[in-house]
Amino acid sequence: MKKLLSLTIALAATAGLAPHAQAQQAQNGKKMVDMCIGCHGIPGYQASFPQVYKVPMIAGQNAKYIVSALTAYKKGDRKHPTMRAIADSLTDADMADVAAFYEQQGKDVASPAVPESVAAAPAAVAELLTKGNCVSCHGANFNKPIDASYPKISGQKSDYLFAALKAYQTQNNPLVGRNNAIMAGMVKPFSHAELKRIADYIGSLPSDLKTVEQAHFRP
Repeated sequence: MKKLLSLTIALAATAGLAPHAQAQQAQNGKKMVDMCIGCHGIPGYQASFPQVYKVPMIAGQNAKYIVSALTAYKKGDRKHPTMRAIADSLTDADMADVAAFYEQQGKDVASPAVPESVAAAPAAVAELLTKGNCVSCHGANFNKPIDASYPKISGQKSDYLFAALKAYQTQNNPLVGRNNAIMAGMVKPFSHAELKRIADYIGSLPSDLKTVEQAHFRP
């Protein structure tokens, strides 16, 4: 009984420390994002290399997913020269801090709550979403993935979503491509026109994701 009580107290103490630890990570990350804000801190900023599309909104994104994405860039499972260079400069702890900052940044900016259900997709798009089994990972409203290592995608920049989906189909390209067996299997049956229709619909939905404008030069 005493052991059970001790364990309960220990778990309660650990749970109490978690929000503090996350807040500290976010504060640490705030000091490290100068290299990020030149793209992700400018509303509507459009990348031009290696492809042209609006850079994704990452404020409000799941921290666990951001770490997963940065790790993939560092390993080369995601090909993007600029992101690879940035990820190479980060330790695992750095990635966790930066990710915590961006997850918290989305919460710090007031916005309407994302509804649990979303507007029905046009019949043709709904058929594509069913074929791709998209909601099984990203959630019925595409804003509550089943695991925090998966991204929120509702309301994300549609041209970025389109580029990302195509990247899972791309092979033997030194600058573009994503190595993920699950996503590769999901997108394989689709044409680019079909992927664009999916991206356009998901990009039109309400979202927790934001671009929070930040000064390029900070004290």
